[in-house]
Formats: sequence, C-alpha cells, structure tokens
Amino acid sequence: MNWRNERNTLFWIITLFIVAWFLPVEKEQFTRAINDSLVLLKWYAREHVLLCLVPAFFIAGAISVFVSQAAVITYFGAKAKKWLAYLMASVSGTILAVCSCTILPLFTGIYRRGAGLGPAIAFLYSGPAINILAIILTARILGFELGIARVVGAVSFSVVIGLLMHLIYRKEEASKAEAQLAIPNTGGKHSIWQTVFHVFTLVAILIVANWSKPGSQEGLWYHIWASKWWITGFFGILFAISLIYILKLGWQKVLIASLLVGVVALFVPGQPLISFSLAVILTSILLSRSDGEPSAWMNETWNFAKQILPLLAAGVLIAGFLLGSPDGGSGLIPGKWIASLVGGNSLASNFFASIVGAFMYFATLTEVPILQGLIANGMGKGPALALLLAGPALSLPNMLVIRSVIGTQKTIVYVTLVVIMATVSGLIYGILL
Repeated sequence: MNWRNERNTLFWIITLFIVAWFLPVEKEQFTRAINDSLVLLKWYAREHVLLCLVPAFFIAGAISVFVSQAAVITYFGAKAKKWLAYLMASVSGTILAVCSCTILPLFTGIYRRGAGLGPAIAFLYSGPAINILAIILTARILGFELGIARVVGAVSFSVVIGLLMHLIYRKEEASKAEAQLAIPNTGGKHSIWQTVFHVFTLVAILIVANWSKPGSQEGLWYHIWASKWWITGFFGILFAISLIYILKLGWQKVLIASLLVGVVALFVPGQPLISFSLAVILTSILLSRSDGEPSAWMNETWNFAKQILPLLAAGVLIAGFLLGSPDGGSGLIPGKWIASLVGGNSLASNFFASIVGAFMYFATLTEVPILQGLIANGMGKGPALALLLAGPALSLPNMLVIRSVIGTQKTIVYVTLVVIMATVSGLIYGILL
C-alpha cells in the first residue's frame, strides 16, 4: 500500500476520531445547539424548499435550455454594454422577492450560459437585497431613513461589487470575452416572445406563491394576498398553455394533469401545498417522459437540484448550530453576546454586524423583525444598516453553493467586498445620524 496516496484519508479519519472523542455531549448548550440546527433545517424545508427552491430550479433549467447562449452574452456577457448589463442586474431584486438561497439556481443558470462575472455577481447580490416588500417593511417598522439608506446602499452595492469583481478578474474576463466572440450568434428554437412568456409564467408562480401576509388585514395588499392561490392558479393555467403550444406536449396529458391539480385544489381548499406538490410531481413526470426539449429541461432542473440542495442543507445545519433557529433558539453562540457587540457605532460594532449578517441565514422579510428585536436591545443604527446590507444577500449556505460555481478564491473576494462595504456604509450612516 502506498501510504502517500492515503494521507488525506488517514488525516480525515484521525480528525473525525478526535472530534468524536471530545464531543461535549454532556453540555446543555451543545445539545441545544444541535436541536436548533435540526429545527432550522425543518423550518427551511417547510418554508422554502417547495415554494421557493423548486420553482427556482425549474426556472434555472429553463434558462439553460430555452434561453440561447447568444442572448445571455448579448445582455450579460463580458462584451455586453456595461450600463445595460448592470442596470438589468441591479434592479432584478425589485421583481424577485427571493432569499439568498433561492437566487442561487438563477445565478448559476445565467453564469453558466455566459454571463460576465460582474453582471452575474450584481444579479446575485441584488436579487435578495433589493426586495421591494422588504424595503417597504423596513421603512414602516425601522424608520423611513433606514429604508431609504437600504435602497441606496443595496442598489449601489450591487453595481460597485459587480464592477470590482470584474476589475479584479479583468484578465480572466478578457479571455472569456475573446472566447465568446467565437460563439455563433444563433437564436434559440423558439421566438423571443415564446421564451419570455414561458419563463415569465414560472417567475410569476415563484413570486405570487411566496407573497407574505401583510401586517394589516385591511387595504389592497391584504386582499391581493388573500387571493394569492387563485392568482397562482391563473399563472398555472398559463404555464399549462405554454407546455402545449410552446413545448408541444400532448394537450390530452397536460389537460388531465391540470384537471387533477384543480380537483385536489377544490376538494382540499385549506391545503394549497398539496395541490402545488401534485403540480410539481405531474410536471416532472410529463417532462421526463417527453423527448427533446422537455426532457432536456427536466435533466437540467435535476442537475441544479443535485448540486445545490446538499450544500444548502449542510449550510443550514451549520448556521443553525452556530446562530440558532428562527423560533428564538440561540445556537452555540448566545444571542445576548451578539446584542452586546452591536451597540453604538464603532468600527468594531459595524464590522461584527456585517460578519454576523453575512453568515446568518435570513429568509425573505425575516431580517426586519430580527433587527427590530436587536435595536430594542441596544443595537446602533449604523450596525443595523450594516446587517441589512450584508445579511439578506449572504448566508453560510449561500457561500457554499457560490463556491461550487465560481470557486473558492472568487467567493472569498465577493464575501470580503460585501462585508467591507457594509461595514463602511454602516459607519458612515451612524455618524451622519
């Protein structure tokens, strides 16, 4: 046996043995942290996988199959017009009300189709950071000036960080641009309007199905929310029409599947997740058993799921173990420690808030009530903004997946840029106010 070839295996065996030997299982805080990690994983599975990630996987798969590489390169490629590429990337969050994990399949899809590093990173940051609902909630609950600061900071962050990533890796991007010149500018099988319509129905389902309940039970937003599953069903019908007329699936099969989903939705009205799950299952079966584009779409969707889900699960477990669960669990790091370290407006407090925000997982809109509690416990305004700018766009699960797409070095640079800019922005904001 050649022991030189087995050194890595031996190292991990010894490491795991030492870790197992010294596990502090008798400590209440340790066992509580394990419980918090499992609670967070369960919460994430219930709240985000089915309604957020599954539609995102289908959207990413559709981008890979139906959106031509030439189109992605035209608008997001290394040779695209910078103002157009960064404008489109930086305002995407006003449309996509997604969290730092749901944006990952979409980011992976456009990056692998030829998007430049800068615009792709701008899209990655802006998707969860510039959530119009979260910004409105921030202004109403945490103060108008903090809401405005979040808008200005998030939009400028997405552009500046994207440009900095492009500049740092400009030689690599130049090589990428040169290679893209050799790619023939051929259109896809479908017209641009067919592709836009098909992807639009999927994005609409993702957005509407994830509308959060408004704080007030009066007004237009509440009535829209109360009808969200009817609206989701409407876009589901448009999606079925797209399957028939654009993907050329047999209308009899699509009709039968649609009727089954409709019947379940009517007979089990209080459980929309059942009919939604049935729709996902039937769509997957229809696509898998069809030749050509439908099966290719399903294969790409499955590939995204295989790559991203295990990393997200591992990241959520680690985040829950260290920082606790959404029901108030503190994890291994007590919440009172965090609250005590983000008071005032020092460089240290802003930096710590940025670091905590970068590694902690925030679901869409949950950062506002969490910050409300921290501010009530003495958190300064500067650290509050720093956490708002770093938190929703980053998380430990998010970092693990980004690393698998763009590599360790680029991921470290991206995270470092976000933390530094969030720290500086929080410090300036705290000084001004």
